[in-house]
Amino acid sequence: MPKILVADPIGAEGVELLESRAEVDVKTGMKPPELLAIISEYDGLVVRSETKVTKEVIETAKLLKVVG
Repeated sequence: MPKILVADPIGAEGVELLESRAEVDVKTGMKPPELLAIISEYDGLVVRSETKVTKEVIETAKLLKVVG
């Protein structure tokens, strides 16, 4: 089952939809070093405008298949 990190706040319905198809961790308000420390574990990353997806994040996220 894919593993998705929700790094910015989204509605409960969105989280529920993701949970029906993947293992989901909701961890909002992370600092960049915190995100870098865990992103390699995830297949997907859900962000809005708070979390910045930098080149370093992409390079660290070896399993990452989608960012939305």
